[in-house]
Amino acid sequence: MDLKLADKKAFISGSTAGIGYAIAERFLKEGAEVIINGRSQESVDAAVQTLKSSTGNDKVSGVAADFSKVAEVNQLLEAIPEVDILINNAGIFEPKAFTEIPDEDWFRFFEINVMSGVRLARHYFPKMLEKNWGRIIFISSESGVFIPDEMIHYGMTKTAQISVSRGLAELTKGTNVTVNTILPGPTKSRGVGDFIEDLANSNNSSVEGVEKEFFKTMRPTSLIQRFASVEEVADTVVYFSSPLASATNGAAIRAEGGLVKSIL
Repeated sequence: MDLKLADKKAFISGSTAGIGYAIAERFLKEGAEVIINGRSQESVDAAVQTLKSSTGNDKVSGVAADFSKVAEVNQLLEAIPEVDILINNAGIFEPKAFTEIPDEDWFRFFEINVMSGVRLARHYFPKMLEKNWGRIIFISSESGVFIPDEMIHYGMTKTAQISVSRGLAELTKGTNVTVNTILPGPTKSRGVGDFIEDLANSNNSSVEGVEKEFFKTMRPTSLIQRFASVEEVADTVVYFSSPLASATNGAAIRAEGGLVKSIL
C-alpha cells in the first residue's frame, strides 16, 4: 500500500531507539523526509547513519535536544521551523511506589512527557493550519486509561497527552489537519527490553519466563499475552500520519493488544 508520504517531512522526538526509531525507519521506507531526535549528537549521528543504511533513503537528518531543557527545545525549533508531520514520542517511565514518588519526579515526568509535545505543537500547529495540511500524533499509552498502580505518575502524563491531543483536534474543525493519540500497550522497546533482562537475571529466570509471568500477573487482560514489537506500533503510527487516514481526527487509537477491555 502506498501511504502517499513521499512529499512529506516528519519530525519524531525521542527517536534514536525504540518506538521512535521504528517510526522513523517506517517513514523513510515510505519515501518521506525524516528528522530524528535524541539527547546527544553522538546518538543522533549514529542513528542517522544506521537509518540511511537500513532504508536506502538519504532524506534523514537529526537534531539533538534534551526535552527537559527548554533552551534546547527552543534551539531545536529554530533549526526546524516547519514540518508536515509531528510525532510527539519523547518520554520517560519508571516503576515506583506511589508513596515514594517525590514532587520533583511528578514535575519531571510532566515536563518531559507532556510539555515536550505541548511546546512542539504550539510551534508547528499554527503553520499546519495556515497551509491546511498536517498531522500531529501524541504517543501516549494504554497506561493513560488503564493507570498502572506501579507508576501512577507515568499514567497521569499519558492521560494528559490524550486530553491535549483531543483539545487540539477541536481546533482543526473544517481543515485538513488532524491530531490523534496512539495508545501502545506493553512494547519491547530498548528500555523495556533492558528492564526485562535485568529482572530475569536478578530472579535467575529466562526473558521468556519473565514475559509470561508479567502478562499473567501484571497485565492479565492482554489478549495477545506478549509484548508488542516496536515495528507493530510504528506501522500504526505511520498509517494514521498519512493522507489515507484523513477521516480519523481527535481519536485515541489503540495498539495495546486488547489489554483495555472497554469497547470505547
